[in-house]
Amino acid sequence: MDTLNQLVSGFGVALSPENLTFVFVGVLAGTVIGILPGLGPMSAIALMIPIAFGMDPTTGMIMLAGVYYGAVFGGSTSSILLNAPGIAGTVATSFDGYPMARDGRAGKALAVAAIASFVGGTIGVVGLMLIAPTLSTVAVSFGPAEYFALMVLGLTAIVSLSGKNLTKGLISAVVGVVVALVGIDAATGTLRFTFDRPELYEGIDFLIVALGVFALAEVFVLLSRRGEGGARGGVTSLRLSRGEVGAITPPTLRGSVLGFFTGVLPGAGATVASFLSYSAEKRIARDGDSFGRGNIKGVAAPESANNGAAVGSFVPLLTLGVPGSGTTAILLGALLVLGVQPGPLMLDEHPGMFWGVVASMYIGSVVLLILNLPLIPVFAKVLNTPKAVLLPLVVVFCAVGVYGLSFAVFDLWLLLGFGVLGFLMRANDFPAAPLILGLILGGLMERNMRQALQISGGDWSVFVTQPIPAVLLGLAAASLLPSVVGWLRRRRSRSREQEGVSAA
Repeated sequence: MDTLNQLVSGFGVALSPENLTFVFVGVLAGTVIGILPGLGPMSAIALMIPIAFGMDPTTGMIMLAGVYYGAVFGGSTSSILLNAPGIAGTVATSFDGYPMARDGRAGKALAVAAIASFVGGTIGVVGLMLIAPTLSTVAVSFGPAEYFALMVLGLTAIVSLSGKNLTKGLISAVVGVVVALVGIDAATGTLRFTFDRPELYEGIDFLIVALGVFALAEVFVLLSRRGEGGARGGVTSLRLSRGEVGAITPPTLRGSVLGFFTGVLPGAGATVASFLSYSAEKRIARDGDSFGRGNIKGVAAPESANNGAAVGSFVPLLTLGVPGSGTTAILLGALLVLGVQPGPLMLDEHPGMFWGVVASMYIGSVVLLILNLPLIPVFAKVLNTPKAVLLPLVVVFCAVGVYGLSFAVFDLWLLLGFGVLGFLMRANDFPAAPLILGLILGGLMERNMRQALQISGGDWSVFVTQPIPAVLLGLAAASLLPSVVGWLRRRRSRSREQEGVSAA
């Protein structure tokens, strides 16, 4: 009852004219920024901190939070329409969203993304409201060994994202991990895979790889077809049948819960949550083989997960003062600039801000749905743009987004290189998803593995003697078994067929 009373007081704060206005401003700005490849919530929040500095701390935090989850909400649009993920958390959405757009179901894909995002964000806010203090203690119990095991479990998603060709999927994953290792080794200062290029000392940005392997590679594929293929923009109905609503409901609910709990863990975030949710749904769905070819569940699962994770990341931020991602690290800096110290005492010292932000997320989720659903037909008209105009625009968006990272021409050459790599992978049936997942998790795995070994004095048994890492690694191994067994069976059957042909 006390929680309900505090939430009511939070709505009293969030529904004031000033705060309500900045909820709208924040989510609108975040949606627009999320749509544009290259401009993520980190850049937007950093730019808006000076604006928030002159505001009441609660109002400023409400606006900045709206920018964050608005960007995650809006990032699906470019992923679905152009195969150019606006932010890292929407990469998994493009796996089935873009094939749906190419099949003339862009409006339906955008509608599913909007609904799943709304449900994910709403369930995340409920979780933040009800169990934030309890979950904060769980997040604290995760050390380097636990995070390493969690990353290994995330990498087992490679198997389900690789289809029947396990070998090619693993090769793609290894390439992603190698790309993640480029740059200066933080522990020893050693240069790795830099080829004496100072531009590579800080590593290769995720955005360069994602836009190259997905968006630019798609441009090359469409050009190679000489007028064939591409997206069909004539069919943009938003209406979902009862069967489709029934099909997306379980993945949306599961993705929302999984995303929220993943977001609670510092370092996981919306990107990991979306991949885990997509992988889990592909494994348990009866029509899992159709994932990657326009399955509506493949849009609902990652979209609900990344929005649930975006809200879940506020749990360690507000209750522990621990940022779980680069974006929440900037939000932590914004809170300190506003004169608020997040942590265990925040609920007691700043209850108005905490519950005002929670209530504003409820309001922001509704505002996002109201804003986006009517605009879906407008967004879908992008697909009616002639290819001679659309493809150069995609290239320009990719180039501007990448150049804006560090204003280096070298990054544009990297973008082109990864575009060619993505095109060659598509031509030879190498899946791109494992490469991206390996890139995301490779650096996190290495860092947490080293920290765990330093703490244990080099004892590798730390990963199997502690309960949480042992359980997570066991789950990872168990998830690999069906795919490995299936691969061995297919290999044996091919060998028998070849022996039969030779004997004949």
